[in-house]
Amino acid sequence: MRKLKVLIIDDENLICWSFKKRLDKNLYEVLTADSGENGLEIFEAQLPDIIFLDNKLPGMQGLEVLQKIKTINPETYVVFMTAYGTIESAVKAMKLGAFDFINKPFTFEEIEKVLQQIREKMELENELQVLRRQHAQKETFDHIVGTSPAIREVVQMAKKIAKSEASTILLLGESGTGKDLLAKVIHNESSRGNRPFVTINCASLPETLLESELFGYEKGAFTDARQQKKGLFEIADGGTVYLDEIGEINFALQVKLLGVIENRTVRRLGGTTDINVDVRIIAATNRDLEEAIAQKTFREDLYYRLKVFQLTLPPLRERKEDIPELIQHFIQSFSNHFRKQVKGITKEAEELLVNYDWPGNIRELRNVIERAVILESDEYIHTESLPVEIRSKPTQKSVRVTSGDFYDIEIPDEGISLAELEKVLLEKALEKTNYNQSKAARLLGITRDSFRSKKKRYKL
Repeated sequence: MRKLKVLIIDDENLICWSFKKRLDKNLYEVLTADSGENGLEIFEAQLPDIIFLDNKLPGMQGLEVLQKIKTINPETYVVFMTAYGTIESAVKAMKLGAFDFINKPFTFEEIEKVLQQIREKMELENELQVLRRQHAQKETFDHIVGTSPAIREVVQMAKKIAKSEASTILLLGESGTGKDLLAKVIHNESSRGNRPFVTINCASLPETLLESELFGYEKGAFTDARQQKKGLFEIADGGTVYLDEIGEINFALQVKLLGVIENRTVRRLGGTTDINVDVRIIAATNRDLEEAIAQKTFREDLYYRLKVFQLTLPPLRERKEDIPELIQHFIQSFSNHFRKQVKGITKEAEELLVNYDWPGNIRELRNVIERAVILESDEYIHTESLPVEIRSKPTQKSVRVTSGDFYDIEIPDEGISLAELEKVLLEKALEKTNYNQSKAARLLGITRDSFRSKKKRYKL
């Protein structure tokens, strides 16, 4: 906590000298005044945090000074000092807003105790202010930009899930599609919104460290475990745990996670007792978990426990009608952040952005607009401020059919159904991508869920 200014208003020089001598100079800057009038002048000029105010002063008396101080700044902490033991004065001082009162003669142990109480109260008030600001800035469904049917469908479903008692939610989608934001929004809009939201990227930590972060450990559980530590599941009790990149955790940790979901308990590393936890688990991944199950890298039972409610965020290329709105949203945000006067984007630059494929999705668009706002000296973003890979991108896709694509498909005299042709296209896309369903879906310009549905329909 910062150094606090303390003003002593007392006509006894020994009292003022003692405060200056005894208070820790690293914690407090001590100012002194020998009268109420002088004290008010210093107060208005220096705005101290804490005032020790004597009741008996030459000229203006302590209660009158206190009243004026509270009129100027009601938040100032005033400790009222009286040597005459008059309870009546102390009661009046408290009614006027004094934090506490001390009878003279006092010890500096008493002064230190009062100062500690004030510091603790200030810290609590600061924390409350931070929490209020955070609450005011909480992400809500209004923060999800876009009106396309693809994203509106996701939002409508997410609203229902957020208000439900669903204990597990699985978010799917390519990297950069907004899974992190949606997870926060679901938490904030739920009955758990005022409880902790803790997040961890399962791909960013080594396996042993990830386990200790999630489950905690007891003192002596391993070499560096010098003290007990709570895991994220305990910390988030009553709230939400967001497990990003869930597809990257190993089999052993998958088993422990399944236990948390089924039993609602965790056990710290090195511990012998189970701890009850009440958490909602939101897991996210850009991997194809069904493919991971087939490859024996992800447990099927865990997958089905996680996907009780499953939401798939569409890639940006499948919601191009949202791109202009997203562009304007990011322009406004970064213009305010960088104190620039950029108001919008030229038609030519916007067309380039709308027709770009966005392999990095919304995250990539956000980075492009941030860069453009920084570089742009005009009120509108021009094509020159866009990255070269976007400026050189053809605005329209051209489809080139060669003899190797369809010429080996013969239409019999009795005809052929479009379904049969679709099946052939799915097979060829799988062969071309070495049976990676996500890439195959991308080649055909459909979502991964749509591709999987068709693949299942044709029993490929």
